Amino acid sequence: MEYEIKPVSKLSLGLKELWEFRELFYFFTWRDIKVKYKQTVLGVLWAILQPFMMMIVFTLFFGQALGVPTDNNIPYPVFVYSGLLLWNIFSSGLSNASGSMVSNAGIIKKIYFPRLIIPMSSILVALFDFLMAFIIYIGILIYYKQPVSFNIIIYLPAGILITVLSTFGLGTGLAALNIKYRDFRYVIPFLIQILLFLTPVIYPVSIIKYKWAQIILSLNPIAGAIDLLRSSVTQAPLDLQLVITSAVSSILLFFAGLFYFRKTEYYFADLA
Repeated sequence: MEYEIKPVSKLSLGLKELWEFRELFYFFTWRDIKVKYKQTVLGVLWAILQPFMMMIVFTLFFGQALGVPTDNNIPYPVFVYSGLLLWNIFSSGLSNASGSMVSNAGIIKKIYFPRLIIPMSSILVALFDFLMAFIIYIGILIYYKQPVSFNIIIYLPAGILITVLSTFGLGTGLAALNIKYRDFRYVIPFLIQILLFLTPVIYPVSIIKYKWAQIILSLNPIAGAIDLLRSSVTQAPLDLQLVITSAVSSILLFFAGLFYFRKTEYYFADLA
């Protein structure tokens, strides 16, 4: 059987080719999950404990000590955990995807396969952690007897989609940059720390009073994703301007990252 390798458009995912290599998604994703939790006592429970412990810390210091308000006065643990759910997809996915090409340099040099599979599978690992953490979220909602709107059926998938598009765009772009400029492995953790405070994870969007801060916040795609999820829990009106701006930002990031990745992928084997 002959396989012909053809150039792919720089703004194309190459879905046909990705489907032909679909088994690699399972291989890389399952491998990364096993490596991540290998030789740990608690295993995949860390996917649950990490956001849960962060929720406790944020509740003690921001919810109680500093008295940070929440929308419609919902319990602070419910408020902050709903933000951490989507934030962890972004932070974990971005961290994993940005270094994925370097860590898989040996495979890249040996055989051909769609290079996009590597950062995409890294993001799938973050989605696996999200599913584990979401189980605890359901328990928190039950414990605090927090009513949930039926809008969550639409808002939650929409929020996840915006988050994944943003993570994919930034992750693939940084993965390509990280191969050529290894400085980015030091920049990325710093970037994630900054973005945490520019994302309404520990505070509500409503407390932002300055216009310039509102503009910066609206350009953050994760802000709109979190607002989508929270509005189904807080019963607060959805900030359509924030969500639309965030959705547009996520799409722009998606295509920008994809374009740069496609533009440079032919040199990966030489640079990795």
